[in-house]
Amino acid sequence: MNTMPHFKKLPAFFLFLTAAVLLFPAGFASAGAKPQSDESLLFDTYQRNRAKLETSSFGFPLVVESSEREDRVHVDVYGIFEHPFNTIVDVLTVPTSWCDIAPLHPNVKGCTYSKLPVDWLLTFYLGSRAYQPLEDTRSVIFHYRSVDRQGNLDIVLNAAEGPYGTKEHRIRFEALPITGGRTFVHVSYAYSDSVALRFVAKIYFATLGRSKVGFTVTGTDESGNPIYIGGPRGAVERSAVRYFFAIQSFMNTLRYPEESRFSMRINEWYDLTARYRKQLFDLDRKDYLAAKTKEHENQVTLQRRIATGVQ
Repeated sequence: MNTMPHFKKLPAFFLFLTAAVLLFPAGFASAGAKPQSDESLLFDTYQRNRAKLETSSFGFPLVVESSEREDRVHVDVYGIFEHPFNTIVDVLTVPTSWCDIAPLHPNVKGCTYSKLPVDWLLTFYLGSRAYQPLEDTRSVIFHYRSVDRQGNLDIVLNAAEGPYGTKEHRIRFEALPITGGRTFVHVSYAYSDSVALRFVAKIYFATLGRSKVGFTVTGTDESGNPIYIGGPRGAVERSAVRYFFAIQSFMNTLRYPEESRFSMRINEWYDLTARYRKQLFDLDRKDYLAAKTKEHENQVTLQRRIATGVQ
């Protein structure tokens, strides 16, 4: 008997909202970084951003950069983890770890994995902010690849198709050891969008999304308060920071007993995002924790079905 979820067609506007708040630093067009092909290029990137990281307005080393040109949005996220490079390599080169990271985002309702002869597949289930069963979500299937060049780490996830007509999704995570037993990380994301997505995005940001902002300061108001970027760039930046905090929360809880990690992880992720209520608030703590606990149970159940070959 087929017990796997049959994914329903969702209304077009809901699909847009899903695409608008993906875990990853995606935008409504194309978001990504120029390829870094070796250790020296990533080290140059670190040196170029070192001063910004030391004086980051986040209160800890984190830099978010974005730009927009016509229908294209670009984002880079740079940060420093207080974890040794070797620890990050050991953990994040395990494909299944990403299924513990991704669902921390409110709109990622679950993640499952499967091993193929030559690579791994990771399936992300996307939905609304509030609790949602997996059968009511949209799925995106990524091929996982990692490269350890003995000096830096390069992890790439590729998906041929995504939600709402998007294509060629490419998630990239890079890491480089730096002084003090710390690690410099760079996160980027890229995909090809659709005309329909750009059209709905314009409607959304002119109506329901008018108050949604990112982290780039574009000026000050009459009272001297900062004015933050909105629109697609703001959405890109919000997603990027949520993703960074998801990886950070995952790494920070590894030193605790395995049975305690999930609860600690969702609480830490909420605490980190709560610092930036203007940009990142989605749900009250009680609602977020309840939703994630139930969604995690659904994910574990589905993963067991996959492992036993129940389709």
